[in-house]
Amino acid sequence: MKKLAITMVLFIATAVAFAQEKNKKMTMEVDGVCEMCKMRIEKAALGVKGVKYALWDISSHQLSLILDERKTDAMQVKTALVSAGHDTKELKATEEAYNKVMPCCKYRDDEVVKSHEN
Repeated sequence: MKKLAITMVLFIATAVAFAQEKNKKMTMEVDGVCEMCKMRIEKAALGVKGVKYALWDISSHQLSLILDERKTDAMQVKTALVSAGHDTKELKATEEAYNKVMPCCKYRDDEVVKSHEN
């Protein structure tokens, strides 16, 4: 009985390990307003080990990612983004991190947002 229990635990652990995708595609919303934000967001995402591709769209605020789930997950990427000063739906950048972004990147300021509208 003990061997059966050990075998089942190993089987489940193996199944979970193989369930993680090597090239997981995902998108997430990230706040920003300009090309400088785009560069900062993409750099922060690509700085996370396991992120293979990051492209942020200015108009939709959507960050498209390809990542290796065996090395990272969405929450680690979001943590890197808020550290760079950009809010996500789940996490908000600290005032200290937000204040480090350039004045033209102050996406929480309505006047700055309006100045970037076409």
